Parts: sequence; C-alpha cells; structure tokens
Amino acid sequence: MSENVYEGMFILDSVKYAQNPDAAQKEVLGLLERTHATILVSRPWQDAKLAYPIDKHKKGLYYLAYFKLDANNLTELNRLCKLNETVIRQLFLKVDPLLVEPLVAMASSDGGTYSRFVDNSPEDGTEGRGEFRGGGRDRDRDRGDRDRDRE
Repeated sequence: MSENVYEGMFILDSVKYAQNPDAAQKEVLGLLERTHATILVSRPWQDAKLAYPIDKHKKGLYYLAYFKLDANNLTELNRLCKLNETVIRQLFLKVDPLLVEPLVAMASSDGGTYSRFVDNSPEDGTEGRGEFRGGGRDRDRDRGDRDRDRE
C-alpha cells in the first residue's frame, strides 16, 4: 500500500454547477472520500469554453483537487468518475513529493505565493554567469555568398 499525492483536474458540467455549486462540489469530494482519499485542498478553478465538445458539452467548470490516495484505489476513482453525470472528464497526475507543499500552498484559498528560491549570488554583487562557448564555429561564416547576393 503506497499512498501518493495526486493532482486531480475534474471538468464538471457547468450547468449543474451553476444550478447548485455546493451539491456539485460535494459530489466530487464524495467520489474522493469513497475511495478513501485524504483531501489536502480543493477549489473551483475556471469556468471556460471547451476546446472541443465532450458528450455534447461545450462549456465546463475546471475543478482542482490535491489529495492523498493509495495507488491501488486510483482505478476505482477513475471508474466512479466515469459513472458520475456531473464529471465530464478527469485527469489525475502523481505529484513529486518535493512539489506537494508549494502546489498545495498555491491552490489554497488564500492565493499566496510559495517560494524556496535561494539566492546563491556572490556577496560582491556580481552575477555568477557562466561563459558560453559556441564550439568554435562562427555563426555568420556559414552564410557564405548569401549576403553578397542580396546587395
């Protein structure tokens, strides 16, 4: 039993979501709970026109969720989503353990930013740029007589 963190993107029927947002949200979260997932964060992401119709739907609400789930239950979650009438399409991606904390922070409702960027530049203010070595070829030399023909 290996429990992984997944990013789930659900495309929901925007008409059903507009009629009752709480019920649609509870439906998605209920699918996750039925497969014994631990929900880290979830939120509606974007209501948009679809690039192509999916089962005669031209619009959909993108719903984002991060959750922990046993890898063996992922197939069951896919099956439940396909049987659900509110979920038009779904995609699950396994999240690298190093990215879990920043992704969950960005998806949380406060909308804050998260960064672990460390500035390793020298104290004297110079930038530590490397030198590019182009392999000894002069790029302009390859043009040959083309430039002379244009004149």
